[in-house]
Amino acid sequence: MSNVATRLLSLILMLQSRPSWKARDLAAELGVSERTVYRYMRMLEEIGIPLYSERGPYGGFSLVRGYKLPPLVFTAEEATVLYMGANLVRDVWGHTYGDAVTAVTAKLDNVLPDDLRAQVAQAQQSLAVGGLAARDYRPWEATIHALRQCIVDRRCARLVYRTPPRQKPTERVVEPYGLAFQWGMWYLAAFCRLRGEMRTFRVDRIQAIDALEDPTSPPAEFDVREYMAQAMQYETPYRVAVRLDRAVAQSVGDWSDDWREITEHDDGSVTVRFGTANLDWATGWVLSYGAAAKALEPAELVEKVRSAAEGTLSRYASTQSA
Repeated sequence: MSNVATRLLSLILMLQSRPSWKARDLAAELGVSERTVYRYMRMLEEIGIPLYSERGPYGGFSLVRGYKLPPLVFTAEEATVLYMGANLVRDVWGHTYGDAVTAVTAKLDNVLPDDLRAQVAQAQQSLAVGGLAARDYRPWEATIHALRQCIVDRRCARLVYRTPPRQKPTERVVEPYGLAFQWGMWYLAAFCRLRGEMRTFRVDRIQAIDALEDPTSPPAEFDVREYMAQAMQYETPYRVAVRLDRAVAQSVGDWSDDWREITEHDDGSVTVRFGTANLDWATGWVLSYGAAAKALEPAELVEKVRSAAEGTLSRYASTQSA
C-alpha cells in the first residue's frame, strides 16, 4: 500500500508541474501501465482530488485550476533523510550550496513538530557519513564554485592546469559541462579547445581559473554521470591469478564482486582472479602477503614477484655475510 501511496503522491506532484499530461506519459514516468494510471486517477477522485480530463489528440489529465497540494507531512525517517542529505551536500560542495542547505534545514525546523524534531536530532547525533573526500578540498572551494557558475551560465573558462609528471602547467580554454565527485575526488568534465576533444580534469590540479564571455554548446543529451562512467573505465590487459593461504584468505572476502573472482579450496585457501593494467602494482600486492601468497599467472607477474623476492633476499644475505 505504501508503494501505491507514494505513486499517488508523485502523480499529484506531476499534475501540478504542468497543465496537461497524457496517460502514456504518466505511465512512463511512474513505471506502470496506462491501465494502472487510469486506476490511480479514479483513486484520486475518490479521495477528493479535483481532476479534469479531456479526450482527443490535445487532451489529457490535469488538476482543476487553483488546486494546490496541502503541506507535506514527513515521518521521522523521511525528515532524517532530508537533513542528512542536506548536510552531505554541504560537506561535499562547501560554500557553493552552503546558503541553500542552511535555508532548507531552517524551513524543515520551522514545519516539523517538536516531538518529530527531537527524533530527528537524536538520529543526527547517532548517524554520520564522513571521510568521503580523499583530501581536504576547502582550498578549492572557490574553484568549484567558479566552475559550477560557468556550467550554469554556459560560459567557457580559462584554466591553468598541472598534469604530472610535467613540471610546467598548461593554459587552456575549456567548455565546462559538468562536475562530478567520484572516489573521493572532484572532476571537471569539459570540452578542451586546446586538444579538440572531451577531457576529464582533476579539480585539485587546477591552479587558476578565469570565467570567459565565450558561450559553451553542451550536447543536448549530455549526462555527467554517463560520461564519468565511460571516462573512468580503463583496460585491464592482464588477467591475474594469486593463491592465498588460509591465514590471509579472509582479507579479500569484502572485496567488490564487480572486479574480482574468488575460488575457495578445501584446505581453506583461495585463488583470487582479477584484471589489471599495472603488473608493478600487482607485484607489490602479492609481496604484501609475504609467504602466504603465490602468484600463479600471468607468467610476467610470476617472474616479477620472483625477481623482487630474490632481490630482497640478496640484500639480507649480503648483510649476514658482512
